[in-house]
Amino acid sequence: MTEKVALTPATHTTPPAKFSHGVRKGNILQVAGQVGFLPAVEGEPATVAGPTLREQTLQTFANIKAILEEGGASWDDVMMMRVYLTDVSHFAEMNEIYNAYFEDQSLKAPASARTTVYVGLPKGLLIEIDALAVLDN
Repeated sequence: MTEKVALTPATHTTPPAKFSHGVRKGNILQVAGQVGFLPAVEGEPATVAGPTLREQTLQTFANIKAILEEGGASWDDVMMMRVYLTDVSHFAEMNEIYNAYFEDQSLKAPASARTTVYVGLPKGLLIEIDALAVLDN
């Protein structure tokens, strides 16, 4: 039986509750919901990348990518992404940021599936994204 492995890249702090930033079992890698926190600094509280949706979304992508890489995956392995927005009026802007980001990634595989929903997040956070990757090995 394949072992389940928790993934916490050096850029991330220990989660604030009993969960992992990412988990890989066999060829399945699940990235937990990530937000736009800047890379962790030992002894410092988490800091949001900035007040704008663009700043937070790009940092969220960087945080997801770090977990994917920690688990031996890349954006090409991502099958599904779930985007959680706090404000329905951010949908069009998020799509523009999302599309531009993935155009710049030079993906070899087709784009992943995606769902977008509207939620409440802690004060100052505008977006959260999780991802599911399936690796070839």
